[in-house]
Amino acid sequence: MKKLYSFSKKTLLKYLLIIITLLLIAVLFVRFCERKTAIKPKTEHTEEIKRLTDVADIYFDTDKKDSAIYVFNKVKVLCDPKTNPIDYVYAVTCIAELHQKNCDYIASEASATEALPYLKDIKNPRYSWIVYNILGINYTHSYDNKNAILCFKKAIKLKTSVWRKSLAINNLVVVYMEQHKYKEAAILLNILASQKNISSYDAANNNDHAYIIDNLGYCYYKLGNSEKALECYYEGLKIRLQPKNDDGLSTSYKHLSVFFQKTNPGLAKEYAKKAFDHASEINNIVERISSLSLLVNNTEGNELKKYSLHYIHLVDSLNLANKKIKNQFSNIKYNFNKDRAENLQLKALKIENNLQLERQKSRIIISYVIIAFVLGLILFLYFHLTLKGEKEKNDAIFSSEIRISKKLHDELANDVYQTIAFAETKDLENDENKEKLLNNLDNIYFRTRNISKENSDISTDKNYPLAVKEMISGHKSPEINILINGFDTIRWDEIERNKKIILYRVLQELFVNMKKHSEASLVSISFNIKNKNLQVIYSDNGTGIKNNSLILKNGLQNVESRIKTINGTINFGNNSQKGFKISFTFPL
Repeated sequence: MKKLYSFSKKTLLKYLLIIITLLLIAVLFVRFCERKTAIKPKTEHTEEIKRLTDVADIYFDTDKKDSAIYVFNKVKVLCDPKTNPIDYVYAVTCIAELHQKNCDYIASEASATEALPYLKDIKNPRYSWIVYNILGINYTHSYDNKNAILCFKKAIKLKTSVWRKSLAINNLVVVYMEQHKYKEAAILLNILASQKNISSYDAANNNDHAYIIDNLGYCYYKLGNSEKALECYYEGLKIRLQPKNDDGLSTSYKHLSVFFQKTNPGLAKEYAKKAFDHASEINNIVERISSLSLLVNNTEGNELKKYSLHYIHLVDSLNLANKKIKNQFSNIKYNFNKDRAENLQLKALKIENNLQLERQKSRIIISYVIIAFVLGLILFLYFHLTLKGEKEKNDAIFSSEIRISKKLHDELANDVYQTIAFAETKDLENDENKEKLLNNLDNIYFRTRNISKENSDISTDKNYPLAVKEMISGHKSPEINILINGFDTIRWDEIERNKKIILYRVLQELFVNMKKHSEASLVSISFNIKNKNLQVIYSDNGTGIKNNSLILKNGLQNVESRIKTINGTINFGNNSQKGFKISFTFPL
């Protein structure tokens, strides 16, 4: 019985293990395919991206801003930022720089922001520097000094060339001067002034150094250090008077005019006139107006009238232009706030999407862990129950062998010994002795056949009712009558094979126990179906038992254990010293 039960459990676990293993393999295969599809690079666009980038660079260098933006947008569409971050970031930063040159700082900021998530995928810090520098300049022109300082400091901390660090520091100095932080600006300018020839171009080195020295002089002037201020002004002027280095020359003249305004008015007027002439030469209206303002402060008489009228005319022209710019600026400011709000919403949505992706990854990892745990548990249970089943099988075989050996010893050994002794000591030629010997041999054969039947295979097919009846009839004798009620009303073909075998063995145990111990002359056994359960009631008029402590002896222990294996219940009746009754039920 235990062998069949273990086999059923083991088979169930085998199928369950196979199903879970197949499911796990399917899940891993799907995830592998998804990952493989996700990381597949867009190699088919590589040549086209390179060609379009070269075309856009030509437009950029020739100051064809609209054409350059159009082509860089094509590059941006073709690039996959996850697999090709360098080309993507290069395209969006060039678009941002072109918008900045057009004074469209809102569009420039939006383009530069698109590059931020992919900077971590690029080893070269040059791209990060470009993005932070562009954003810093945009914030400076938008009067957002706090964010401008933050971006420039990030650019300075990057491991880039000295020239790039110098440019970022220069930009940071401009913000400090706008905030009237001349001391902090002077500290940075002194550091930059000590670093010469940091660019590979001489003109760039000269222009940068002149710009640094002149601004440093202005900081010293504001801080009250006239000697150092004048020294810096002259050094910057000397550089800007050289050929191809006149960028910012009018600024140097204006700074000197302001410096000598109180101590030497004539020299102040001379420098103001030079500043105006140079501003007129390069047609810079803002520089011309600021230079005329200095001339008005340093002239008298007809010259004062001439310069004042000229100043008013230029200011009126500038005011007219500023009104147009102001209207445009109002629209830009409105669109800037609107676009910023939309950008914040898009950023929040992107962050939420990223969080959902991370949660999904976490759920997938947890699912893998659970599947692995369940698989491990199934494997453990499979091997544990397999070993347990083998042990129970061996124990059952050993128990069966002991029981058969005991039956052979108790029931046959003595009879065989006596029969052998009878044959050796009696005259077998005598008909009476011969007849007695044959009777003894028939008795031995009958007992041997019963023992064989008790341990032989049981037919559970359509012949099962006949096998049960034959087993019961085998226990009949002239002294024992057996009554069977309701047996033929049961549909035996609808009962499970395992339950049929257990029922057969239980009845066999009861009749063997009756014949050995109860000395009964009448046995009654009835079968009936009740609430989808098969109920069997056994009773006899034997000697019975003295107390319930003996119930588990005399072979009845096997009856109880077998009934429990099929989820059945057993009930020992109110037995006395005269008669024995037992009933049991199990689900069909």
